[in-house]
Amino acid sequence: MLLFNSFLFCGLLCGIAQIILDNTKLTPGHITSIFVVIGAALDSFSIYDLIIKYVGGGAMLPITSFGHSLIHGALAATNSHGFVGLMMGMFDLTATGITTAIIFSFVFTLIFKPKN
Repeated sequence: MLLFNSFLFCGLLCGIAQIILDNTKLTPGHITSIFVVIGAALDSFSIYDLIIKYVGGGAMLPITSFGHSLIHGALAATNSHGFVGLMMGMFDLTATGITTAIIFSFVFTLIFKPKN
């Protein structure tokens, strides 16, 4: 059942994104940013943790989980380090993903030539 719920959750998010993309003038970058903010907002109210409980790993795949990770890390570090921990913790959980994206982007720009 958990696998089915994961599939439905990811499919629902992709469907919502596709509907937004088809019916508005928003670009994929705008939609991605909106989903990150939605994930952050849901984690601020501890709703995203409930979604993870019922959906499982499927909730950690979409871009909404990036917003969840940013806020989750920031709140955890704020509890232990105070206000300074707000910025420290924000990139604590997401540092690996950000670093990997930067490295792969750099490597691919060396390998491939851009089209005009």
